Amino acid sequence: MKFAASALLWTPFFGERHFPLLPALREQGFDGFEVAFFEPLKVDGAAIHRAIESCGLQSLACNLLPRGLSPTSDDAAVRRRTRQHFLDSIRVAAEMGARCLGGPVYAPVGYLPGRRRTGDEWSWAVECFQSLGDVLEAHGVTLAIEPLNRFETYFLNTAADAIELARAIGHPRIGVLLDTFHTNIEEKDVAAAFRATGPYLKHIQACENDRGIPGTGHVDFAGIARALAAMDYQGWITIESLGAWSELASAAAIWRDLAPSPEAIAFEGLRYLRPVMECPPLG
Repeated sequence: MKFAASALLWTPFFGERHFPLLPALREQGFDGFEVAFFEPLKVDGAAIHRAIESCGLQSLACNLLPRGLSPTSDDAAVRRRTRQHFLDSIRVAAEMGARCLGGPVYAPVGYLPGRRRTGDEWSWAVECFQSLGDVLEAHGVTLAIEPLNRFETYFLNTAADAIELARAIGHPRIGVLLDTFHTNIEEKDVAAAFRATGPYLKHIQACENDRGIPGTGHVDFAGIARALAAMDYQGWITIESLGAWSELASAAAIWRDLAPSPEAIAFEGLRYLRPVMECPPLG
């Protein structure tokens, strides 16, 4: 397994002014850096790739839908614009050198219509993601779709839902991203949810139950580690959080400091996670 830090620890608008963050990540033992973005046309993927690669790191990408876009909209024009957003995002991810593009790409985070998803919305999502398969293949990028907890989305909350969506899409370049913060809320047995995802599991994001430093709360990282070992998971684990210092703090309902700094979440989290994941404790 390889470990990355997410730009969301610091900002959802990563760019040149943040490049000085990168050398310390490699020095602390990270293998990669995950860049999240809302607007792909404003991202200089080539410059980000050069900066990350020059520090001995590998690139990953995370896509977030801006308000007004959704593949599940009942407006066909919105769905067309959203598909173009995904095409641009795949291209930018490839320019970054990222082979994985993950995120909750079925609806903007925080969109809650006050009802369950509909059959039409499900069909529109499947249709949209199926249409991206050839483009993902051409760019060598895998799309990992992330379920969120019920307080952040209505559309996809559990690993079982995400597996069902991936099966319906039916493309080898499209699978599931599981985040330990969300699984800790929604799954009755977190480790079992990881095991059940099996070959559909394309990426993992990790933080504690309060979005704080991994290992300081009650997320069952040991159980997750045993599940991943049984699956022979060889992918990435990204430490991701949103602190009170982030521009996204209010969207994630974070009203207090979860750690002294973003660096504390990243560096202390890695010192805890790597040995647990690479040598799972007996259970």
